Order: sequence, then C-alpha cells, then structure tokens
Amino acid sequence: MSYIVNKRILTHQGVLAMLAASVAAAERIGQPQCIAIVDCSGDPLLQFKMTGAKYLSRKSALAKAQTAASIGAPSSSIPDPVRPAIAAATDGSVTGLTGGLPVIIEGELVGGIGIGSGSPDQDLDVARAALGAVNADLFS
Repeated sequence: MSYIVNKRILTHQGVLAMLAASVAAAERIGQPQCIAIVDCSGDPLLQFKMTGAKYLSRKSALAKAQTAASIGAPSSSIPDPVRPAIAAATDGSVTGLTGGLPVIIEGELVGGIGIGSGSPDQDLDVARAALGAVNADLFS
C-alpha cells in the first residue's frame, strides 16, 4: 500500500505567465478584469484587480476559479437548478457564473482560473488566453 502520491503542481512561474497572458488579453479587448488563480485544492495562488475592473468581481473571479478547480470543469457547467443551493452551502465559494476554467495540463488538474468584470464571452476569452500561456487544455 502506498501512502504518497506523485502530483504535479502549478508553479509561481506558471501563475505569473497566466497573469501576464490574461492582462494582455484583457487590454487587447479593452476590458479591465479581476483575475484569480487557485491550486487544485482551491487555495488562492493569485488575486489581481486591473485598474478600472469592478471591485466586487474579485469575489466572483475567486469563486469561479475555485469552482472550476473543484469540479475539473468550467464553472458554467454547474446546473441551473442547484446553483442557489450550492452557493448557499459553500458560502459563495461555488458559482455557476461563466468565466471559471480548470487548469488541466497533460491530463492532470493542477488548478483553476476565474475571470470577472466583463461579459461572459470576454471573461472566457481572457481565461483561455491564460490557459494557453501554460499549454493547458482549452475549453470551448
């Protein structure tokens, strides 16, 4: 019986590369964003609010990232009927809002990213740019 597991982790260099790519994407579309990146257990690795982004979007960006890391799927995949109950049960840590994507590299879940402050399409575009920076799986 084994008592340990070999696991990949998202490094600070990866987090910084994701931040740079997401800021560049947000600047290209002219929409300042709040960016949250978490590890696979949902612990925050980075929270960043671009100048001009909506300050309350910091909370939703973190919830999106934690949701994506928790379920290994986009935050928007939480079914509509259960969204209010899950949000209440997790004190807002789980959301069905669009803009959260899991960070999956070579088949292994290493974290989640959440983007907030723009439209759902803008949030997803910025999140995908961040995933591309670390060669993570892209979600359509």
